[in-house]
Amino acid sequence: MCGIFGYVGKQNPIKTTLEGLKKLEYRGYDSAGIAGVKDNSIFYCKEVGKIAALEKAINSHNLDVDVAIAQTRWATHGKPNKVNAHPHFDAHHSLALVHNGIIENYEALRTELRAKGANFVSETDTEVIAHLVSAFYDGDILKAVQQAVPLLRGAYAFALVHRDFPHQILAVANKAPLVIGIGNEEAFISSDSNALLTHTQDVIYLADSEIAVVQANKLDVFDATMAPITKKTLKLAAHATDVSKGHFEHYTLKEIHEQPQTIRNAMLSRFLEDYGTAVFEELEGASIDLQSIERIMILACGTSWHAGYVAAYLMEDKARIPVQVEISSEFRYKNPVVPVGTLVIAISQSGETADTLAAVRELRARGVKVLALCNVYGSTLAREADACIFLKAGPEIGVCSTKAFTSQIVVLSLFSLLMGRMRNMSKQEGQDFIAALKKLPEQVQVILDDHKHIQAIAKKYASYDNFFFLGRNFMYPTSLEGALKLKEISYINANGYPAGEMKHGPIALINENCPTVALCANKLTFDKMTSNLMEVKARSGHVIAIAEATTSKALHGIADQIIVIPDTVDELAPILTTIVTQLFAYYIAKERGADIDQPRNLAKSVTVE
Repeated sequence: MCGIFGYVGKQNPIKTTLEGLKKLEYRGYDSAGIAGVKDNSIFYCKEVGKIAALEKAINSHNLDVDVAIAQTRWATHGKPNKVNAHPHFDAHHSLALVHNGIIENYEALRTELRAKGANFVSETDTEVIAHLVSAFYDGDILKAVQQAVPLLRGAYAFALVHRDFPHQILAVANKAPLVIGIGNEEAFISSDSNALLTHTQDVIYLADSEIAVVQANKLDVFDATMAPITKKTLKLAAHATDVSKGHFEHYTLKEIHEQPQTIRNAMLSRFLEDYGTAVFEELEGASIDLQSIERIMILACGTSWHAGYVAAYLMEDKARIPVQVEISSEFRYKNPVVPVGTLVIAISQSGETADTLAAVRELRARGVKVLALCNVYGSTLAREADACIFLKAGPEIGVCSTKAFTSQIVVLSLFSLLMGRMRNMSKQEGQDFIAALKKLPEQVQVILDDHKHIQAIAKKYASYDNFFFLGRNFMYPTSLEGALKLKEISYINANGYPAGEMKHGPIALINENCPTVALCANKLTFDKMTSNLMEVKARSGHVIAIAEATTSKALHGIADQIIVIPDTVDELAPILTTIVTQLFAYYIAKERGADIDQPRNLAKSVTVE
């Protein structure tokens, strides 16, 4: 959640680190701070609120250092205030430390350190690390960190500078992301490789309990036993232009409009039309035997869980394989039955979702094969799974996921096609499905070109504080995603619900002040859906319908507003419908003046439990 950035080298450390920190703003934060070393002293500045406030304070104090570390904090332990903001220090201000993640045993460590005379000034778990390292320090900072790390429990990453070592940063990762960028006589550390793109594409990812000593022209990495190790340098696949807003007002709007291309990217070289099947180069040589799969379990959180839910309908329909969809944060605390022949599909846009990673580690320890779906090369999930299929959506900066969701659906659709063709699906059925997939980019563009109509409807309903999103079959999980988008960026109470269940209680909430967004792009259930909407209308509820061109006329007289999408097969209608709900949420949020790219209280990458 929090964002770490650091720099050592020939550029201005303050300016370079602030620029890097700004590229991490999308992760969500409530305070920011920076620290560095100059003339064997620690200098720092921290502020509550946006990085702009920190930058103003830095300029007013003329802060000048030779090496810098900085952080955007998303409050977990302790309120968002200047005292709890990072960096944190030891009692002598000999070291400064920034930290992402949670130290689970911080209370026990705090009690022990207090007994030895440590004086804590913040409510954070982070300050414990600073005092702990200081307690072991006897002139060798690397040794002190090495002694402290085994005593820390939890998923965390941290970086520190010490006044006695003015030209180096020590970085540690344990079940949390931290990447080191290698430049020309300069080096960077970051929570997210995207923040490095303007500087370098050569990176090294730290693995669990690894400690790095980062200098401008030298990098040393050690394992938990302090044995030196050689890390492989990787090339980032993205480019700096991928993380700019271009001519769009918000990253979120830009990413919505990128979907014709990201959908193409997700399909590129992944189907064989002559054979009516799909192919994934990432699965070639992998240790997963798809022929032996008897059952599939999907693990994910948030938007990724909704994509997995859609995929469950797809796989059971196309491949006739039973599918179980689990929310990772709940699954972790179950005592699950995982029969032999189960394939786990773990979905995470960032590849750093803490709950999903924890569930994956538990399952892999049992010998279960895990296939990951991820958007970030080099991420923890991509490295730890038995195989990983990449979304190829490019960096997603807006906190609410848009293009990653539709890319997940495309990849899962292709995987369902592959599994279906390996079982009972005919070649003709496969070819027909591919034909429908190939039409998607142009169909998405048709919807994007109709954005003014969607914007006008959004403006009309922007003042309402409660919404229902209703759907059946494939449209039910799609309604969950549509409601989530409205919640995330508009701060509106929106509930996705299976339309057939409304009469079992929720219909009591329907009135003229609670509009219903009806997802009607499902041919199998269209007639039943219209009956449900008549029940809404009978209770004075407003209806905004999203329907295919061939069926939309049947909704005249029932729906107050109709948004028409191109016709497609039921299995792919979630993609086209979702484009509409994304635009609807965006324009309502804009009308209400919400912070669209960085919604309050939210973080892009949920790296804590």
